[in-house]
Amino acid sequence: MKKKTDINKPIGKMTRIDDFLPTPEELAIPEKRVKVTISLSESSVNFFKREAKKYHTKYQKMIRNLLDKYAMQHFH
Repeated sequence: MKKKTDINKPIGKMTRIDDFLPTPEELAIPEKRVKVTISLSESSVNFFKREAKKYHTKYQKMIRNLLDKYAMQHFH
């Protein structure tokens, strides 16, 4: 008889990680935004439009989030 594995239980050793999520107060403060004009390749814009449609969001927001994450990686 096979022993069934509970797929909801973690497998292996568990380790605690630091809390990296922003506080609700940090989320409530809007960031200052600057409008810019940028020319992107048609294929890049089409990619973001397709992906945004899949996730029911705006493609400009996805591009902005991508740039923000890139900048944060190289900010430190």
